[in-house]
Amino acid sequence: MKTILNITAFCALACFVQAQEVTRAAAQLESKSGSQVAGLVAFMKVGDEVQVMGAIQHLTPGKHGFHIHDKGDCSAPDAASAGAHFNPTQQHHGGPMTAERHAGDLGNIEADASGNAQVNWKGKLSLSGKDSIIGKSVVVHEKEDDLKTDPSGNSGARVACGVINAAPFAAPAAMPTVAPSATPTAH
Repeated sequence: MKTILNITAFCALACFVQAQEVTRAAAQLESKSGSQVAGLVAFMKVGDEVQVMGAIQHLTPGKHGFHIHDKGDCSAPDAASAGAHFNPTQQHHGGPMTAERHAGDLGNIEADASGNAQVNWKGKLSLSGKDSIIGKSVVVHEKEDDLKTDPSGNSGARVACGVINAAPFAAPAAMPTVAPSATPTAH
């Protein structure tokens, strides 16, 4: 009887934890396509929006497409296993501020002369429910996203990929930093 009560209590606790809304997530970026790009991207629910923050290193200077992709699989050497852009509403590719865009279209990040980029973007994303980005992946591309061409803005090879997982930490305190002069943000 005691075992049955313990199992029941455990199941109730597990159901309670699963029912809680996710408010934080993170993705550790791994190098892909022969690059050395690495970094950390964190997501935090702020009101009705999600704040995306990150630090990415070893990029070529300039702009790079920055997207959420449909599959949480970064196993392929070129990150093709991450699938297409996350697009639950079947829209055309665009920028983060265009009327029509994939949910995963976060625009570009810009690396400084040392190859470091900071991500600081806030907008409509979901960390729970049917359109959740949990279990999807974050991908950094080799080139600038033109913010219009389907399917990926002509942004080239995938140079880094990381699976988005629910995170038990407060994102701002956990974010690594890059050189103080690196202040580019996602547009």
